[in-house]
Amino acid sequence: MLENLEMPTRNEVEYTLLISLFNHNGVIKEFGAGEEIVDEIANDFGLNEEQRTAYLETVYTKENRVKRSYLWHRLLFRAADSLAKEKLVSRPSKTILITNEREWMLTEEGYNRVLETLHIPLSQKDILPIKSYEVQKVVKKIYEQDRPENYNPIEKNKKIVKVTHEAKLRNRAFRQAILEAYSYKCAVCGMKIYSPNTLQWEVEAAHIVPRSSNGKDDIFNGIALCRLHHWAFDVGWFTLEDNFTILGSKRIYYLPTGFGNLWGYNFMEQLSNKNLTIFLPEKEEIHPHPNAIIWHRKNIFYP
Repeated sequence: MLENLEMPTRNEVEYTLLISLFNHNGVIKEFGAGEEIVDEIANDFGLNEEQRTAYLETVYTKENRVKRSYLWHRLLFRAADSLAKEKLVSRPSKTILITNEREWMLTEEGYNRVLETLHIPLSQKDILPIKSYEVQKVVKKIYEQDRPENYNPIEKNKKIVKVTHEAKLRNRAFRQAILEAYSYKCAVCGMKIYSPNTLQWEVEAAHIVPRSSNGKDDIFNGIALCRLHHWAFDVGWFTLEDNFTILGSKRIYYLPTGFGNLWGYNFMEQLSNKNLTIFLPEKEEIHPHPNAIIWHRKNIFYP
């Protein structure tokens, strides 16, 4: 019986928890009864039914009640608690303040530890959709930023300096905020797809006023676009009207025959169709700002 109840070590569970967090985009639910993550990690260890359901009973005589504590749940919690003490994850009591969800979340230090363990370069953090506590704090600020009527999408007096840790977090937070706002799909064509390992989304966070022109990392200076539409937007093949209708360049009609074809579908001609409106987030406060759109029409778009 004791052999059947032998549990993994806490160190083994800590390691598996970090990997599970990475595989779940940086967040997992609390270890309550019925939560899928509890069984998922148990499956990783090949736990039998006795190991999953073994419990301790605590009798509260004065309150006339009995409390059952499942050993597997306690082991998961203690492992997560240990990781939190090492500042590798944030506790649900902290995470809920920025996501409104009671979840365990990787910290930047924990994220780095996982990448090191999996032999993934730290540079991949710029393209992976893994959430971290520090980045999500910046995402929350981006979402809650006031939307000024006379918005200036250009960062004034921007100096060329060494990229700081805070700047890197802001860049990743901008990307995360845009992709979340547009539900990970292209605002133009609706393309929504990720890699087979689910770790990379095809869609990208595009600046309306580009960074090369000192465009701000604000949510109303951003839009989610697939790679092809991102390129076409950045080079001026199309822009947006103030009502978010797509405006294609007239130069599309002078392209050589066959240019823009994708298996019988002409990508460029589609941009010239009138009355096509982009997909937008539900909240109007985070829609692209008219001032950013006007700047793009005047400075990037080829009429």
